[in-house]
Amino acid sequence: MLDLLAGVHPAPPMAATLKFGLIEVEEGRVVFTGLPSAEHLNPLGTVHGGWAATIMDSALGCAVMTTLKPGEAYTTVEFKVNLVRPLLPGMGEVFCEGKIVHRGRTLATSEAWLKDKNGKLLAHGTETCAIFPDREPDAVTVPPASDDLQT
Repeated sequence: MLDLLAGVHPAPPMAATLKFGLIEVEEGRVVFTGLPSAEHLNPLGTVHGGWAATIMDSALGCAVMTTLKPGEAYTTVEFKVNLVRPLLPGMGEVFCEGKIVHRGRTLATSEAWLKDKNGKLLAHGTETCAIFPDREPDAVTVPPASDDLQT
């Protein structure tokens, strides 16, 4: 995550499409910033809830990712987002902070808040992630030589 923040690794392509990116990383906590725009509108004229869900899923999952040990992996099992205010084009930059709530051996939970530039809450949510512990490589099975095979 620190390499992503430092620009060593490129941001995922969806970040450019959805106009959001990572701005802070520490163990158990991340912050994303985003710019909802007219490109993200739903038919009712507000920013689609999927935009808010995506930036929140990113913050929720990346908060968990900051706790992984080398060789571990994770995936989202479930997430819930509560949209408490509409996002509108022209509202300016928004901020999404994700924090770890619990980190166990095989499960982790996180929470996040999406706020406008004045700190007003726009959405909040939680996520559960499955943790895949680092495993020892499986024993390599060597097939018998062809002359050892019975026909």
